[in-house]
Amino acid sequence: MEKQQVFYIHGGDAFTNYSKYLDYLKVIDVSGLPTDAEPPKRWNKTLREDLGSNFDVFSPQMPDKLNAKYKEWKIWFERFHEHLRDDVVLVGWSLGGMFLSKYLVENEAPFKIKALFLLAAVYGDGSLVDEETGEDGGDFVYDVSLVSSLAKKIDTIKIFHSKDDFVVPYEHALKYKEALPEAELVTFEDKNHFLVEELPELVELIKGLR
Repeated sequence: MEKQQVFYIHGGDAFTNYSKYLDYLKVIDVSGLPTDAEPPKRWNKTLREDLGSNFDVFSPQMPDKLNAKYKEWKIWFERFHEHLRDDVVLVGWSLGGMFLSKYLVENEAPFKIKALFLLAAVYGDGSLVDEETGEDGGDFVYDVSLVSSLAKKIDTIKIFHSKDDFVVPYEHALKYKEALPEAELVTFEDKNHFLVEELPELVELIKGLR
């Protein structure tokens, strides 16, 4: 019996204005210092282990997540298509969710998608702008009138969002839900931007897919 495939795409930052990105590099905290503590545990790092041996989990590093470009992510995502089979489960977190939404409304995937999970996903209307850094979603913004077409392509869509998300406001989940009334909105109260050690609710739902 073939293993269930799960393809996960992480988040990132995207800028329309390159000079604002350069300014961002001048002030963002650096990492990788000898004195840095061990990074905190995150659910996405243990997703493969948590799902178990019946699942094949893809978790590629997408190009330049500090200043992501949609065209680059599109090319990289499509490089994996030859390895994906019908009934793959797609999981997108933050900008990763925005990317999958844009890609799937603008393109026909060469495989059947069993389920799409949008976790703290940025809605594609360009409304999320960081006034301090100028991060605005860059070329990941798309025509959101097309979002409803996702329901025609994917039977199971689940929107995960926490009301205390300090990166992507909860209103973005409500926008997805309005455009996709068939989707299930899974609301949390205290999981912020899913910067948490465990996300058993996601694991349970993936395991329960039929």
